[in-house]
Amino acid sequence: MKKRIQFKGQLKNYMYWPLMLTVLIVLMNVPLYYFDRKSGICVSVFAAFYFVIVLAIYMMNRSVIRNEVISFATQYGTVQKKLLDEFEIPYALLDYNSKILWMNEAFAKITEKDKQYHKSITTIFPTITRELLEKEEEGNSIQVEWKERFYRASVGKLYFDDESTEGGMIELETKDQYLMTLYLFDETKLHHYIQENKEQQLVSALVYIDNYEEALESIEEVKRSLLVALVDRKVSKYFSERDSIIKKIEKDKYFVVFKRKYLDELIKDKFSILEEVKTIKVGNEMAVTLSIGVGISSANYIQKYDYSHMAIDLALGRGGDQVVVKEGEKISYFGGKSRQVEKMTRVKARVKAHALREILLSREQVFIMGHSISDMDSFGAAIGIYCATRVMGKKAYIILNEVTSSLRPMKECFSEEKGYPADMFIRSEKALELVDYRSVLVVVDTNRPNYTECPELLGRSKTIVVFDHHRQGSEVIENAVLSYIEAYASSTCEMVAEVLQYFDENIHLKPNEADSIYAGILIDTNNFMTKTGVRTFEAAAYLRRCGAEVTRVRKLLRDDMAAYKARAEAVRYAEVYQGAFAISICPADPRVESPTIAGAQAANELLNIVGIKASFVLTEYNEKIYISSRSIDEINVQLIMERMGGGGHLNVAGAQLKDCTVWEAKKRIQETLDQMLEEGDIEV
Repeated sequence: MKKRIQFKGQLKNYMYWPLMLTVLIVLMNVPLYYFDRKSGICVSVFAAFYFVIVLAIYMMNRSVIRNEVISFATQYGTVQKKLLDEFEIPYALLDYNSKILWMNEAFAKITEKDKQYHKSITTIFPTITRELLEKEEEGNSIQVEWKERFYRASVGKLYFDDESTEGGMIELETKDQYLMTLYLFDETKLHHYIQENKEQQLVSALVYIDNYEEALESIEEVKRSLLVALVDRKVSKYFSERDSIIKKIEKDKYFVVFKRKYLDELIKDKFSILEEVKTIKVGNEMAVTLSIGVGISSANYIQKYDYSHMAIDLALGRGGDQVVVKEGEKISYFGGKSRQVEKMTRVKARVKAHALREILLSREQVFIMGHSISDMDSFGAAIGIYCATRVMGKKAYIILNEVTSSLRPMKECFSEEKGYPADMFIRSEKALELVDYRSVLVVVDTNRPNYTECPELLGRSKTIVVFDHHRQGSEVIENAVLSYIEAYASSTCEMVAEVLQYFDENIHLKPNEADSIYAGILIDTNNFMTKTGVRTFEAAAYLRRCGAEVTRVRKLLRDDMAAYKARAEAVRYAEVYQGAFAISICPADPRVESPTIAGAQAANELLNIVGIKASFVLTEYNEKIYISSRSIDEINVQLIMERMGGGGHLNVAGAQLKDCTVWEAKKRIQETLDQMLEEGDIEV
């Protein structure tokens, strides 16, 4: 049987309403028979006549109306399709697999594809993947670049319900499937204006001469003004070439303002001014070094200046001779390859000692905390601060969660039998119970909150003091009322020994206390062979006068057989990479209580091999990979470890890696070395 096109919906109701009106007339006619029979008959005749006429007109015009409706729908669909096809905005229809089903002329013109192109959209725009399209919500946009133009791709999802798909040409496998619409909006001009506006923003920078006084003292008086003039000329010329404003605010400080677009040029140039000023020689034995802090902010000029101050403070805290760029929470480092200059004056140590004394006087109890898996430097510095609090008559606690085998002999010297309180050493849980608003927390040998024995204690302490000799990174202990961080110092024990000399005239160290501080210096300097300066020997001499005994310390620092064998195995199976780097893995022997210390000792041993410029020893411990890196003078291992999330010094650095194996960590070290060699950050 041949099917005919039938009316339905509102159109069907509209076509039938004249016929339905006949029923209404009949219903109205029924009451007339009760009042006037003749009138009822007349109305009935009229209703019958009306029904015949309407039915005849309906039957005669039905096919005409149907043809007119079909014609209108066809013309409307054609117009709609033509408008969509000639739409100025590029438009495409994709299936749920990101395959192109249809595209209009504008889309085909931009992509230079034929309209019969039915491949994945990823083949045109690699950044638009199926996974990305599935994650994008309705109305979200994706930024894409094509033929040096920038587009905003707006993605929409077109769902089909049962009614819309029933009897249609598209049959979906499941109700959850859909089609995707993709619009492209050309935002090249907008992108250009945004970029131009960004490049025109002003950037503030502070330039400090690190060793102004020391450099001037190393030359004749008549040549000092010449040295200063040459430095001024170098700095002015370097920044003037970038259309900058340079203002000398102090004898060794400059304030510079330049456009943002020149910052990329300076970064690409790797701030060559750092090396240029070192070439200035007018008889000075010490090379001049600079530190630069750059602040970037879109908020206001005051915040930019504050950021530049934070950046220069960070650069100086990391030892100087480098550039720090701070843009919001993002911090970038450049330079920092030279050795830190030792300050001959002890004025800063005296000032910090007096400040520490004032803080301790205002508090009732003191908590002293080092880094996790405490070593001899952290332990010795904590003992030194404990002695200072004892002179002040304050109650002090040293937080120590884990005692390693190398640390145990030294800790046993502070038992109750030796006259020390039973609660001198406490764990983190006990410290969290005892701390209150009257407490002061002294952190030694680390400036990173996550590296401390109890990071939660930092949040509960209102007064925090930091003593450390490591370079600062982007993650630092915030809100410290006193921060004494000197990257040139050999160890934190050296810094504490200097502070103790100015802390109080009545302070007296017992022999075992002096041994602990001396041992920290001895370990961190590798028996006075690395990072050793005049002040290091002066601190050691002070401790010797307090009763430190070299022979006694040496006995306390001896290793057990298991640790010695582990260190020997690490040295034995070391691999030489790129002809200059020794990389090894310290075996995870359960008999070794302190594998990280054994790894650090192995890294020191590897430097005794001819041709090795830097060593890296990996140790797996407590579900982490600990990396100990060492060098003598040619390679800055601190820069290498910072690339891997760690830090340290030019010759001594380390890092901790999570969620990876020792072999993956080893591969990361090799990739980092390859990248830095290619970029020129290190040379072999």
